[in-house]
Amino acid sequence: MIPSKLVAVILVLALNHEVYTETVIGGRVAAPHSRPYMALVEKDHQNGSKKEYCGGFLLSEDFVMTAAHCQAKFFTVRLGLHDVHQHNDGRQRIRVEQAFPHKYYNKTLKINDVMILKLKSRAKLNNNVQPIALADWDDKSLPKSCSVSGWGRTKWKEGTMSDYLMELNVTLINSGWCDQNLYCSEDKTGLGNGDSGGPLVCEDKKAFGVVSTCYKHPDGRLLCKFPKIQNHKDWITSTIKKALTKV
Repeated sequence: MIPSKLVAVILVLALNHEVYTETVIGGRVAAPHSRPYMALVEKDHQNGSKKEYCGGFLLSEDFVMTAAHCQAKFFTVRLGLHDVHQHNDGRQRIRVEQAFPHKYYNKTLKINDVMILKLKSRAKLNNNVQPIALADWDDKSLPKSCSVSGWGRTKWKEGTMSDYLMELNVTLINSGWCDQNLYCSEDKTGLGNGDSGGPLVCEDKKAFGVVSTCYKHPDGRLLCKFPKIQNHKDWITSTIKKALTKV
């Protein structure tokens, strides 16, 4: 883990434009298996070449949610992780049968950055593997007590993944630059260590958003965006129904 002051310097130097948050830096080690909904999504573009990673979260025994920009030719989802190098803690590794990026996802505009992955075999639920409930927020005020988590790199654009699940609290803001379909945050020290596609978890430990993009404001603030779960509820429901009824 990197000291917060150094994190701030790295981010100010590195984030010259809006980028997908394949890595976020800083944070603290989460209590083991305190976030049983977390998924590590392995992306394989050539079925055997060097793998890349995104975060994700378990919706049910059959589905994981992540970011639409995390698309690849093949996926494998890892569940029940804390230490990525430990192999005797009941972890599960499941191939993805089909990916469903949002039908209106726009890579250029970076909107509707959500995707559902249908697992090839059902996840086995236990103390370390549990789905997360989705928020149904209709209050005009912002949710509080929010956090993000993941296994991303501990140095900007270099180094390896974190060995342990990391987490960091974030504060959501009201701002003119934040689209109504998004939750947004700003911080000079970074979000913490994690991956795109992980959940923004807030009140009642529900998923309120999906980790998507960050960019640096000219004044040095790091501005980050999370597509709102509740604005995609109809799409989530219809996509899951379609995937379950497909022959």
